[in-house]
Amino acid sequence: MGRKNRPRQRAQQNRDGRSRGLFWQGWGAGYSEIIKENKLFEHYYTELKIVPEGEFEEFMQAMREPLPATMRITGYKRYPDELAWHTNLSRKILRKSPLLEKFHQFLVSETESGNISRQEAVSMIPPLLMKIEPQHKILDMCAAPGSKTAQLIEMLHSDMDIPFPEGFVIANDVDNKRCYLLVHQAKRLNSPCIMVVNHDASSIPRLYFDQDGKKDILFYDRILCDVPCSGDGTMRKNIDVWKKWTTSNSLQLHGLQIRIAVRGVEQLAVGGRMVYSTCSLNPIEDEAVIAALLEKSEGALELADASADLPGLKYMPGITSWKVMTKEGQWFSDWSEVLKSRHTQIRPTMFPPTDPEKLASMKLERCMRILPHHQNTGGFFVAVLVKKAPMPWNRPVEGESPAEGNPSVPDTPDLLEVKKDDVCGPPPPKKMKLFGFKEDPFVFLTEDDPIFPPVQAFYDLSPDFPKLNVLTRTHEGKKRHLYMVSKELRNVLLNNSERMKVINTGVKIWSRNTDGEQFGCAFRLAQEGVYTLCPYIRARILNISVEDVKVLLTQENPFLSKLGDDAHNQAKKLGMGSIVLRYLPDPKDLNAPQCPIDLCGWRGKTSIRAFVPRNERLHYLRMVGVEVFCDKQGKRNDGSTEIPEGSAEGLSQEADLLEQEGEEMEQNGSESNANGPEPIGSTCDGSAS
Repeated sequence: MGRKNRPRQRAQQNRDGRSRGLFWQGWGAGYSEIIKENKLFEHYYTELKIVPEGEFEEFMQAMREPLPATMRITGYKRYPDELAWHTNLSRKILRKSPLLEKFHQFLVSETESGNISRQEAVSMIPPLLMKIEPQHKILDMCAAPGSKTAQLIEMLHSDMDIPFPEGFVIANDVDNKRCYLLVHQAKRLNSPCIMVVNHDASSIPRLYFDQDGKKDILFYDRILCDVPCSGDGTMRKNIDVWKKWTTSNSLQLHGLQIRIAVRGVEQLAVGGRMVYSTCSLNPIEDEAVIAALLEKSEGALELADASADLPGLKYMPGITSWKVMTKEGQWFSDWSEVLKSRHTQIRPTMFPPTDPEKLASMKLERCMRILPHHQNTGGFFVAVLVKKAPMPWNRPVEGESPAEGNPSVPDTPDLLEVKKDDVCGPPPPKKMKLFGFKEDPFVFLTEDDPIFPPVQAFYDLSPDFPKLNVLTRTHEGKKRHLYMVSKELRNVLLNNSERMKVINTGVKIWSRNTDGEQFGCAFRLAQEGVYTLCPYIRARILNISVEDVKVLLTQENPFLSKLGDDAHNQAKKLGMGSIVLRYLPDPKDLNAPQCPIDLCGWRGKTSIRAFVPRNERLHYLRMVGVEVFCDKQGKRNDGSTEIPEGSAEGLSQEADLLEQEGEEMEQNGSESNANGPEPIGSTCDGSAS
C-alpha cells in the first residue's frame, strides 16, 4: 500500500511547485547541496597510482560528471549486434525532460515487459566474460538487484528453439527484501530455468542432485561473484558516496569479500570459470582479494587472460604493488609495520605477497580495472578465475576416490585452520537461518494427477509434454496456478528442499478459471508461460494477421466479425475457452514484424479477447506500427484512453520509484549524442564509448 501511495504524494509536490521548482533551476538541481569533492579520496588514489600519469585531473572530472544512461535490448543472439545502447544524457534528464517524455515512456514499458534492461555499461561486462553455454549450471552469488542475472538468463536461452536449456541460473542474495526485487527482474524474462534463493553468500549451502541414479554434489560450471563493496566506482550515479567515502569501508569489507569468493570457488566445478567483480577501484577489495584467493588455492586456481574476450575495451591491468591506509590517513607498506592495536582492522591479506616469485606467478596484471574517463563509464574491477583442480581442503584423502564431486569430500576444512588464517580460509559451516516472508511450499504434480486428463485433451498436448516438471505452490485446496521448471531445476528442488530457502522459481503456464470448467478445462493459458508451453500445444490455436493483432490489442472485447476473414472463419470453428492467438511472419511483407508472436486469448460466445499484460500489449502494438504514446491525461494521439490504462504521469512516477529503489539497493549491496542514443556494440564488444 505504501508504494502505491507515493506516486500521488510526488504528483502533489509537482502540482504545488516545490519539486518542479528545483527541477527547473537546472538539470543538476536536487543534488546541488552535495559538493563533489573528497580530499581523502583524491589523496588515496593519487598515492596508489591506479590512474596513468598525467590523467588524474581528467579522471576526477569524469567522476564529477553524471553517468550516461545506458540500456540493453533483451536478445538471444551473440553480442554485440547493436543490442547495447547509450546516450550522453543522465538518467535524471531522461526521467524529467518534457522533450524526452515519449522516449522515457517507451523505456518504462519496454523495461517492464522484459524487452529492455536499463543497465550500467560496466555492469554488462562480467556476464560477457563468463562464456556461458545453454548447458551450464550457473550460480549468481550476490545477485540483487538483478540486471546481471537477467543477462545470464538471456545467455542461457541463446537458442530460442529450445524451451528448456539443460542449464539453469540459481540467483542468491542475503537480503530477503532484495530477493523480491530480484524476482521482479527475473520474471520479466519468463524463464523456467531460474531459481531465486535467500542465503548468506559466504556460507551458501552445498547442493546435491541425482546423477545416474546416485546422489552427487552439485558443482557449478560458471559462478558470478559480484561481491558487496564500498562502491567508489559509482560516484557518478550515487552522489552520497562523495561525502561518505573513507578507507574504513574497504577495510571492513575485505574479509567478507574473501569469504564469499572462497565459498564460490569451493562450489565451482574443475574446469569452470568464476568472475569476481566489484564497483570499487580500491585494490584492498580487488587485487588483494584475488591474491589471497590464489595463495589459499595452492595452484588450484588460475587467473585467466581475458584481454581478447572483449576487443575494444579500454582498461588498466591489475597492479602488483599497493599500500594500506587507515581512515585517519596513516599508511602501511607491509604487514610487519602494523601495530598490534591495529590487527583487528588491518589483516595480512590486505597487502601484496612479499615473495617476488610468488607474486609474479599470480599474474595479477590479468585483472581489469575500468576507469571512468577512458570510455565515459562508471568505475569497475573484474577478474576471471579458472579452476584447475579441487581446492586443497576439498581434495580426497589417500584411499578415497580422486574425483571431486564425491559427497564424502568435506564441505569445509577443520575449524582450527580457519581460525589460524583468520580471513583467508573458507567459511566455517553455519546453520541455515530462515527469515523474512514465509514462502509457500513447492509441490510437483505426479503424472497421474487428475488435473492433467482434461487439460491434455482440451489443448491436445503432445506426448512429450513434461508433466513431471509442473508444480504448484500449495498442498491444500484447489490449485490456483500451475508453474513449470526445467528438468534440472526440478532435480535440484527435489534433492535440497531442506537445505535452501527458495524464494521463487519457474514460470506460470496456467491459471484456474472457473468459467472454463463448463467448456471442458478449468485452466486458461498464462501469457508469462506461453512461449514455454506452446511447443507442446496442438489445438486451440488461432492464426491471425497484423491487422488482427491491432484489433485484439486496441479493443477490449471485439466481436468475432472484427477479425479478418481467415481468422474469423477459424474462430467460428473453435469452441469457447482459452486459446492461443498466433501471428506468423510473412517473409514477403517486410513492413510487418518478422518474428512469430503468441498471445493468450479467450474465445467467447460472440467475441474474442487477448489476455496480455499492459506493457507487453504496448510492446506488440509498437511492433505492428500503432502509436501508443499518451499525454499527461493518459490520452493517445487519436483521443482514446483504452491503451494504456491510467495516466502516463502515473506510469512514469511508478517507474521512477522502481528505478530509484533499484539504484539504492545496488548501492547498498555493491554493485554520445544529444539527439538520440547511439549503439554501443563496442561495449558488448568491450568498449563503453
